[in-house]
Amino acid sequence: MKRILSVLMENAPGSLSRIVGVFSQRGYNVDSLCVAPTDDKSLSRVTITTQADDKVIEQITKQVNKLIDVLKVVDLTDGSHVERELMLIKVATRSELVRSEIHRNVDIFRAQIVDVDSTNYTIQVTGTSDKLDAFAHTLGQTTEIIEASRTGICGLARGEKALRP
Repeated sequence: MKRILSVLMENAPGSLSRIVGVFSQRGYNVDSLCVAPTDDKSLSRVTITTQADDKVIEQITKQVNKLIDVLKVVDLTDGSHVERELMLIKVATRSELVRSEIHRNVDIFRAQIVDVDSTNYTIQVTGTSDKLDAFAHTLGQTTEIIEASRTGICGLARGEKALRP
């Protein structure tokens, strides 16, 4: 089961390494990782996506909470939350027919063309991981995907819930 953990930690050298170390020491894979400082530059928020059951997540959460750099850990998948991911994808545009089909799919998926060249487009799309997968699959049926880069999931709890120190 896909799980999304949000971790509030001190923005200090080695903090991220210690958190990821908890996963690797126990043989769990990190599917995606999104890290950035918060409005308080001394703190960072880490969003970690992994595949695990309730027992494993409880174990990981307890072990990450024990780390000195960690202020708080929340499993976002336990409640209502918003999640987004960003993908940049470069595709070949070898003919007018391909270009028009790409534009149609960009409109359908509410994406944006952010760079244009005589032979390719670079497109930005945001949304859930499923939406990004569907967009890439759809484009792959129309044209050659030259390369793609994804940020990993960022997420926040809905409503008044907030991850604060």
